[in-house]
Amino acid sequence: MNKLRLKTQLSTLALSMFRKDFFGIFHGSLSAKTESNRFIINTKEAVFDALGEDSLIELYFKKDYRWNQASIDAKIHFSIYSQISDAKYISFSMPPFTTAYSLEHNLICPKDYFGYKEIGSIEIIDPKQFDDWYDRAQSEITLYFQTKKTNIMVIRGYGVYAFNRDLHEMAKQLAILEKSCRLLMLDSGKNDFNFD
Repeated sequence: MNKLRLKTQLSTLALSMFRKDFFGIFHGSLSAKTESNRFIINTKEAVFDALGEDSLIELYFKKDYRWNQASIDAKIHFSIYSQISDAKYISFSMPPFTTAYSLEHNLICPKDYFGYKEIGSIEIIDPKQFDDWYDRAQSEITLYFQTKKTNIMVIRGYGVYAFNRDLHEMAKQLAILEKSCRLLMLDSGKNDFNFD
């Protein structure tokens, strides 16, 4: 596996997602599995519009000092990689329309063609209280993916976890989901806001 090429792909996707407001300056995570017991993930100091060599770190499944530099989401990514063989790439993002839509709804039912055909209906998971969410997230997110047989999870007021075997397919799904949620919000009469 060409790790330099992989890091370049992650950096390019991170910039694209940052420009679409899926990632904040220090908010979000993106990773790629490099071997059966390793993955590359952004550091906790990563700025997503400029992911460079020093913003991505390779972690072994066995925790060592490098885990201290990694994203706060590294444990969640590790859990998914170690238990779901189809996971080659993982992202945690907070797309604004999807996250906003999740605050008032329990289900996303796209009314647009691409949303309907590509992603279908997606339930919105309520994390309950946020106080202990990061303590529970590692097991709850992985369990959700396994039991629901899905590769995308929308969490109310928190964001979206997604994984895929193909980086571009994962990005495509996230983009379609976001566009569908934007259209649903416009359709529901909330068009008095300027969404540009």
